[in-house]
Amino acid sequence: MSSKVMTRSTVLPPMWKSVLAVVAHPDDGSFGLGAVLDAFITAGARVRVLCLTHGEAWTLHASPGDLATLRGAETASAADVLGPTRAKLLVSPDGTLSGVCQTKLAADVVAVADASHPDGLLVFDTAGVTGHLDHKAATAAGLKAADILNLPVLGWTLPEVVAAQLNREYGASLTEHREGDVDLRVTVDRARLRLASHTKGGAIPGSVLRRRLELLGETDSLRWLRPPGGPVSVPAPVVPAAPADPQAMRVEHRGGDRFDISVRGHIITVDQPVKDGGADTAPTPTELF
Repeated sequence: MSSKVMTRSTVLPPMWKSVLAVVAHPDDGSFGLGAVLDAFITAGARVRVLCLTHGEAWTLHASPGDLATLRGAETASAADVLGPTRAKLLVSPDGTLSGVCQTKLAADVVAVADASHPDGLLVFDTAGVTGHLDHKAATAAGLKAADILNLPVLGWTLPEVVAAQLNREYGASLTEHREGDVDLRVTVDRARLRLASHTKGGAIPGSVLRRRLELLGETDSLRWLRPPGGPVSVPAPVVPAAPADPQAMRVEHRGGDRFDISVRGHIITVDQPVKDGGADTAPTPTELF
């Protein structure tokens, strides 16, 4: 079988002047989105990467020491290789990001977006590509923030033929999208991606990743998760990595003045009347009280 399976014509990324990538782990920006970010930079865009964790739970690195500090240094090195990229690492827990309040994560994204003024967000596809709960949580946070900011969102995905081949060869469980579901195919420079990836501990960790780059060739696939001016794509459900405190109350922002309040598995929705700026889909907090 040929090492390159992508043969369709490709296009340039959207002509955004500024891009904000939202990822869960430091290596997601290079192993995953790095080539697309490089394409944006080549097209003249300013790029900022928001990483929600320090990747401190990553166990494939053999060197002893503080992994959180090491990941930060590696991320800075990878950003230098890719070009004028700024990276910001937050302190949410690596490996259990799905247990963090999505409203808080979305607020973190909004704060960075307010400072960088992006024309759009770049994330992993809604299923997280690899199915990792942290990836799903990061994408869900990006979509929530984009809904608040009214920004378009592009999701990096694997074509069906590539994911199927990797799943057959390695017994992986990668998610994919059919040919007709892919909106953009962007020509990328894998050489720069490999160089950036080599700053992450010296080599791409795992033959599945090496094989993935081989199969993708010089093309990456993107889907509009939130088209310009369009509605938010429904993200894949994010299952908490650990049982929630039964006494805890979680509040999730659902757009506008609507919030969902979760209490012991029960969900209570509150909103505001139309005259007060809401959609009147539920009682107000005061009425409920």
